[in-house]
Amino acid sequence: MAYLAVLITAIAGFAIGAVWYGVLSRQWIKAAGIAVGADGKPQGGSPLLMVYGFLCVLVVAGMMRHAFAMSGITTPGMGVVSGFGIGAFFITPWITLNALFGMKPKELPMIDGGYATVACAVMGGVLTLF
Repeated sequence: MAYLAVLITAIAGFAIGAVWYGVLSRQWIKAAGIAVGADGKPQGGSPLLMVYGFLCVLVVAGMMRHAFAMSGITTPGMGVVSGFGIGAFFITPWITLNALFGMKPKELPMIDGGYATVACAVMGGVLTLF
């Protein structure tokens, strides 16, 4: 059951990313400095990016499950708060650090960190449903 919970949690986190970056795509593309074609769509992308992205979210979901099990986090409320903490206080500062040293606009870590925080909060809640 744990493997299924991790998979469903990763799907939820990835789906949030699809919505998040769908809404903020123009701002994110500009802040990330990604080249776009005449149609406004990013150039040089690969469908494999989605596969790799999902695998990254799957790794986060798996580690969250392990951390929650070791910490006794068992209710959806505890899961949401703990997931929020992971996103806001572990992942977002690291994203911000990378953006700062990469001399990226402040909007980039705000968008990426916002996604990490919201997705981890939801993932924490989903993970505790199993």
